[in-house]
Amino acid sequence: MDMPEYCSCGAELPPHALFCHKCGKPQRDIPIVELEPPIVAPLPELPPVVVTQALPLNFHNPVAVRIAFIVAMVTALLSWLPLVNLVMWVAAGFFAVFFYRRRTGALLSVRAGVRMGWMTGVLSFAITIVIFTATVLPQALSGGIAQIFQSQFKNATDPNVQEALKMFESGGGLAFLLVLTLFMLFVFITGLSVAGGALGAKVVGQD
Repeated sequence: MDMPEYCSCGAELPPHALFCHKCGKPQRDIPIVELEPPIVAPLPELPPVVVTQALPLNFHNPVAVRIAFIVAMVTALLSWLPLVNLVMWVAAGFFAVFFYRRRTGALLSVRAGVRMGWMTGVLSFAITIVIFTATVLPQALSGGIAQIFQSQFKNATDPNVQEALKMFESGGGLAFLLVLTLFMLFVFITGLSVAGGALGAKVVGQD
């Protein structure tokens, strides 16, 4: 029969006690087992994250230029149809924003829609100028435009009208008429395209 063990404080210890239940004094040495640190496999190196920012809407943006040019080409060809040109120029800005939104997924503010419409309008005007030059300029050089004005106002008795007809018969007057026509055409095309771009940004350019 084992003899009971006692702590130095006088308390009787239970068998194989590690600590005194009265004073808490350790009763025997506890071997410390050193655990080996776990082997952690190195993480694979991840490729650097490349953060791409949306390109600004200007003529340095290749996607925007491509979309604006295609829309402008179709619009310039269809704008010669009667009673369709005004609607087509507004639709040009609208669909340029629509296709850019579908192609890039970028959200477009009204200001961005205006810029997209402006780009489309400028390209539409440039293509229209090429068509205008190919169709109207030969007639202008042969005096056909002056004859059209004379036939329209041949019965006019207003001295100002007669003076204007004489001015159109000269090279300077005809050049002034062409420049004025092109300026008004530029204002109409770009203005309506800008309005269409702003409308497109409000409708489809935002979530």
